[in-house]
Amino acid sequence: MSHTHAGPAVAAAGAFAKDPICGMMVDKATALTCERGGRTYYFCSQSCLRAFEDPERELKSMRTRVAVAMTGVLALAILRAGAFIALAAGATLLTWAPIPALPWFTWGVWLFILVTPVQFIGGWSFYVGAWQAIRTRSVNMDFLIALGTTVAYLYSVAVVFAPEILPVKVEERDVYFEVSAVIIAFVLLGKYMEEIIKKRSSAAVRKLMDLKPAVAHVIRDGGEAEIPAEQIMVAETVVVRPGERIPTDGEVLEGGSSVDESMLTGESMPVEKTAGSSLIGGTLNRGGMLHFRATRVGKDTALSQIIRMVEEAQASTAQVQRLADEVTQYFVPAVVGVAMLAFAGWWIAGDFPQALLAFIAVLIISCPCALGVATPAALMVGVGKGAEAGILIRGAEVLERARKLNVVVFDKTGTLTRGEPTVTDVVPLGGSSEDEVLRLGAAVEVGSEHPLGEAIVRAAAHRGLDLPQVTGFEALAGHGIRGNVNERRVVLGNRHFFHCEGIDIGNADEAMSRLEQEGKTAILVGVDGRPIGIIAVADTLKPEAKETVAALCSEGIKVVLLTGDNERTATAIARQLGIDRVFAEVLPGDKARIIKELQAERKMVAMVGDGVNDAPALATADIGIAIGSGSDVAKETGGIILIKDDMREVVMAIRLSRATLRKIKQNLFWAFIYNTIGIPIAALGFLNPIVAAAAMALSSLSVILNSALLKRAKVSLA
Repeated sequence: MSHTHAGPAVAAAGAFAKDPICGMMVDKATALTCERGGRTYYFCSQSCLRAFEDPERELKSMRTRVAVAMTGVLALAILRAGAFIALAAGATLLTWAPIPALPWFTWGVWLFILVTPVQFIGGWSFYVGAWQAIRTRSVNMDFLIALGTTVAYLYSVAVVFAPEILPVKVEERDVYFEVSAVIIAFVLLGKYMEEIIKKRSSAAVRKLMDLKPAVAHVIRDGGEAEIPAEQIMVAETVVVRPGERIPTDGEVLEGGSSVDESMLTGESMPVEKTAGSSLIGGTLNRGGMLHFRATRVGKDTALSQIIRMVEEAQASTAQVQRLADEVTQYFVPAVVGVAMLAFAGWWIAGDFPQALLAFIAVLIISCPCALGVATPAALMVGVGKGAEAGILIRGAEVLERARKLNVVVFDKTGTLTRGEPTVTDVVPLGGSSEDEVLRLGAAVEVGSEHPLGEAIVRAAAHRGLDLPQVTGFEALAGHGIRGNVNERRVVLGNRHFFHCEGIDIGNADEAMSRLEQEGKTAILVGVDGRPIGIIAVADTLKPEAKETVAALCSEGIKVVLLTGDNERTATAIARQLGIDRVFAEVLPGDKARIIKELQAERKMVAMVGDGVNDAPALATADIGIAIGSGSDVAKETGGIILIKDDMREVVMAIRLSRATLRKIKQNLFWAFIYNTIGIPIAALGFLNPIVAAAAMALSSLSVILNSALLKRAKVSLA
């Protein structure tokens, strides 16, 4: 990680970027920059850069400045109270002061002594930021604060030490040290509270970063060596013991264990790992020792990709915020102009003190910090909340599209269904038993590599059936198989195959038709020329599929089924789920065409798929939702990636996206209203600068607090 001043080569003149800390727009050509994870971030000031590079250190520094400012303000309050007490007792301020022998050591000098540390220690960060703004020919929040408080401070210094230079009557000469000090104290306190809330709200990325172990144990030169985790090389053998975090992505070579992947996938139950299983870096090894081969290291690991994706999403800008940013570029210079007009108007009216107060109040009340943090604050919380649940939202544009979403298209296999054929029914015929039908069918299927045959063998194993030996095995592609079991001729297949074998299926046809109408594949089992039963196999629905479809419908979203399966199977699946629009027998390459047809109907379309075979359709859809992507995050083309293979997270992702965008709009609305109302009130002289500072700090704080409430938003189906 490094930081520099961006030169002309970095960005073309006029190219702007958002400061990720304060939200101000900065010119890339002159802004401070920082490189992290292969990406460049731009900053308006050193304080924002330090807050990005080392937030803990900057928070500690800010705490010190707040302490100085608040101590000064408290001392002012005590001094003011002491003066009133002394006057009430019949004393003068001069005799109450500790050094009465010095006639020039007056009330104003006391205030000067107390406020100066607040002005230049507590407010130092504002001066640094203002200087950076001047150097980059821009106007930021620090510039407005520094200008307003400095005017109040210098005017008060002149009143105390050189009143003759001021164009003000003697009776109108008053000091505004307290105005300067209290403004700095309020703004600093507000920023400090903002940073604390931000720190709590942005815990998601820090939690993900904390998953990276510092060291790893690898096999080198025939022995085990401990090295920094970032030095692991691809194909190197890594050893991980119980209780240790897996340092990088890999594939198990030997050993067995259960691994806690909850921090990445949201899956609460540990996942069993054996030879050949994939491992995700950052997950926790709960059970035995594992030896695995590193497949991806450094920035290519799933954890690094997730962290980068979350950071980029949190730093992205919504269209509604871009409009606000454009307004802000013209807003701040306009505010300085309004402040000067207010000053001139009141001075011409003959009230110089009021002119000064109006000038300061306009500058302070108009600070656009609430506008700047409106989107970043909500994105930080919303995207972070999603990441903690295994939902990765790629950016602000996805949130805006989610608000208008009215159609969700689901791929069937592996998305709505488990993607693995399962025996659902065993129907005995002619006095046979279920176990006998399944035992003979599985015995013949042992020699088959067809997915349906594998499902039958698994079902027999699940029932604990002993399978006899088979001889004379034959497979006829697309029709069926046959073989000899204990000198009995056993055949499995469809109607056509049984007809070719000369076997009359009799009343079995009715049962087969019923099963096929349910979307199942019905396989006849025959022995020695007569049918003895039917085995039905289907790709079963995921248990949460129906609940997910119902929840989407309740949100006013139309659900569409898109599959390459035949019309009958697709219709049966759709009927079970309550889906009334189906596109069946669609080739993988044609799925994107179907998405375009739906978009041509003026629909905002989301496509939910497995992220690999459905990549063209995911990319074509307004929002692509890749589900069950596991460790293959880099391959996904979706705008939303669901790491955990749970259908309900489709609804959660849409609800979270909509809730986050609502927060962004709420934040921007209140920020605009605050400035729209506050500036004319300040210019007309109805707003004390101290009240303006408190209101400005409160506006930014309210935006942060409103965003933080997003963590409590109900988005789950539970």
